[in-house]
Amino acid sequence: MANQETFRTCPRTGLQFHKSAENLMKANAVAAVLFLALGGVLALLVVLTRWPAVHLLAADKFYMVLTAHGLDMLVFWIIFFEIAVLYFCSSTLLRSRIATPNIAWAAFALMVIGGITTNVAIFQGNSSVMMTSYVPMQGAPAFYLGLILFAVGALIGCFVFFGTLVVAKAEKTYQGSIPLVTFGAMTAAIIAIFTIASGAIILIPTYMWVIGYIKSIDPLMYRVIWWAFGHSSQQINVAAHISVWYAIAAIVFGAKPMSERVSRSAFLLYIFFLQLASAHHILVDPGVSSEWKIFNTSYAMYLAVLASMVHGLTIPGAIEVAQREKGFNKGLFEWIRKAPWGNPVFSGMFISLVGFGFLGGISGVMMGTEQLNIIIHNTIYVPGHFHATVVVGTTLAFMALTYFLIPALFKRELILPTLAKWQPYLFGIGMSVFTLVMMGAGTLGVPRRHWDMSFAGTALPYEFPGSAYLLMSLVGISGVAAVIGGIAYIVITVGSIFFGKQLEGGAEHNKPTQLVPPVVTSHGHGNIGVAGFAAPGTFVFAMVFLVAFVLYYFINWKYLSQLWGMS
Repeated sequence: MANQETFRTCPRTGLQFHKSAENLMKANAVAAVLFLALGGVLALLVVLTRWPAVHLLAADKFYMVLTAHGLDMLVFWIIFFEIAVLYFCSSTLLRSRIATPNIAWAAFALMVIGGITTNVAIFQGNSSVMMTSYVPMQGAPAFYLGLILFAVGALIGCFVFFGTLVVAKAEKTYQGSIPLVTFGAMTAAIIAIFTIASGAIILIPTYMWVIGYIKSIDPLMYRVIWWAFGHSSQQINVAAHISVWYAIAAIVFGAKPMSERVSRSAFLLYIFFLQLASAHHILVDPGVSSEWKIFNTSYAMYLAVLASMVHGLTIPGAIEVAQREKGFNKGLFEWIRKAPWGNPVFSGMFISLVGFGFLGGISGVMMGTEQLNIIIHNTIYVPGHFHATVVVGTTLAFMALTYFLIPALFKRELILPTLAKWQPYLFGIGMSVFTLVMMGAGTLGVPRRHWDMSFAGTALPYEFPGSAYLLMSLVGISGVAAVIGGIAYIVITVGSIFFGKQLEGGAEHNKPTQLVPPVVTSHGHGNIGVAGFAAPGTFVFAMVFLVAFVLYYFINWKYLSQLWGMS
């Protein structure tokens, strides 16, 4: 058995992997992909049920499948992968040994046991309470216990990350401040601690209520605290996948941030304000004061949106500067036309960035506006929005990073390179259309959670216009296309790990070497200065985004004026 305290230098990237951290990254990444595969199968069943012409599952099976799909995708797949990213951004990027590897393995075991326990409880058929599990609905005790165990494991993983930062600082494995990518991962870990604490505050009492030790749980209180967990888990994703964007820009182009100071400040805005975006889920709740709603949907939201707009400008701007330095200077857009669109690491990242900004970002601001929220609250618009953020944004970014990590971490060559080239387009475009048509159907009032949009057989059935049925059919078609793209990712990933050509692992050392660090760990420009005008193409993209945002925002005010007519 190899010495767990050795370091391996990857001959292709120059990255140095601590053996213990390397094994932990592999385990968490593999667990993530397994839960993604399960969640993808469930996604297909959900899509084929919401597609009116197919309507595959009966109501009881639909809610069971939907419950498992939400948790497997938003919680288990993403957080397992994020723990792997945390270990990568601390141990590997800082060339440090990982802190307390045995405790990290215990955390991994808790997460695996928790994820399996919750899934078993759901598939036994008595915990179809959806991901939100709103009281007074009750799931089986194992449903809540599994989530609690998983959360404890994830929390320990965050502490191992912070411990590794302390080790790296104490052993002086890097100079100056930590790299921006690691800083973004630290932001994700800080938000994760707030998120998991919120989950514990509400899930532990709910578990005690289910097993009979607590008489009741107040539903209004439950919703407010649960969304501090449920929505803030997406804010972990935002910080994590933006860190991945910065990393991929550095890996593929050698791009340095246009202004590290500005980018770090934007991450700090996430810590201070992003969790407050949870407000848009409870804007119609009577238990929350108007003052709180107004603050969260104005000043707090604006500062969180400002942070995302900073990242959305500086990352493509850094790529443009790097490309222009290589000679791609013709016109406004040669730098993007000549980008390596056949490289799934880049194409996945860029589709993720554009989809997250235009689809998730603009729709999120609209949903977070108190008056406009009433138009689409609890319609299928809401899952349309968060599929744009969680799936097009986070999942596609993680897929793109996987194509880099398989050769670097698993030391395997990708199988089916042509399929890998097209996979980000199939998944990204399919899921982008999926989110757009869901949001369109939600604008027409199609319900978010109901198994049958026609309410057939009820005392008061409702007939939606034909356009709503058309949009829901397009939800089915685009959803199936996206699932096929997801299957392609699973096939490439699993197949490469087991059957890909073995690559040279690189030299091993008893301690990290003093090689020049890879570009992903280097620092960018101190301030924008004239570099702000060195990216005119990005400036045009920013103006297009602003125009799209303003037009869509006021279109929704037009919808609102029709809903609330004045006499």
